[in-house]
Amino acid sequence: MFGYTVPLYQRLTAKNLADYQRYYCETCHQLKAQFGLVSAAAVNYDMCFNTIVLNSVMGGDDSFDRTPKSWRCVFRKPYTDQEVFRRMAAYTILLTKWELYDDEVDKPSMKTKFIDLALSRAISKAESEYPEYDRIVGEGFGRLRDLEAEGCTDPVLMGTTFGKALTEPLSDIAGEADSPALRDLYTSLTAAVYVMDAVDDLEDDYRDGTYNPFLKACPRFINRDDYMLKNLYGITELMNGVMKSLQDAYAEVRKSMTCMKEVTDNIVYLGIPESAKNAVAGSSGAKMSVKNAFDRRKERTATY
Repeated sequence: MFGYTVPLYQRLTAKNLADYQRYYCETCHQLKAQFGLVSAAAVNYDMCFNTIVLNSVMGGDDSFDRTPKSWRCVFRKPYTDQEVFRRMAAYTILLTKWELYDDEVDKPSMKTKFIDLALSRAISKAESEYPEYDRIVGEGFGRLRDLEAEGCTDPVLMGTTFGKALTEPLSDIAGEADSPALRDLYTSLTAAVYVMDAVDDLEDDYRDGTYNPFLKACPRFINRDDYMLKNLYGITELMNGVMKSLQDAYAEVRKSMTCMKEVTDNIVYLGIPESAKNAVAGSSGAKMSVKNAFDRRKERTATY
């Protein structure tokens, strides 16, 4: 339930918040229905946004019910039977599979092994049903590793390269609604998320010895505060650049969207920039922790 592609909840109307919650919950239900209860833990904000945009440009039905608030809401069945939701659930599982593999290569841990084991049946099912998606996502992570092996210090290039690889399954899901603008949106979103994640992980990557393009270009890293103080202008300029690319791409896609525009406007123009600001400030809520889990759920299910 984590990621950077979140709304700024305080600026959503009650109706917009309910609409967003409806899509988020449906994403969770689809994962559980197809791949088991444990797979519902793979739901994240980035994939929820992608599903909203895809369903909107494809002219899909968005009148499915909203999940009532309940501690056992995850046990409910999906409210809609649309191919876009089913395929996005499988894509989410396969993306999680390769993220786990990448984590295991970078820094083997019992936590990663446990998650991989818990999701093994879900992963096997997604692999068998969508082998082409699995191949494409794996190749995308391979291209990212090639850039790491070359010692690339350009986080935007790395994020963009990764994003271009990951757009193929999303373009396939879009079908006739696929367009260069839609591909640009998903590529620029991936680049923005990659840059935010790299800034967010400076301290952890240095401590763990895992690859980070910012650290690769840094001759002497003392700590995150020192690094940000010395590089604040450059990182802020870089962040502003990826935000502009994302918003320009979204503006083109928005022209063909049939629903949920107010929610996606909030995410792109308010929520993601707020995530970027928090990543730079070192106060991001995108990472897994008990506090972030409660804070994010409280925001998502609140009534403003």
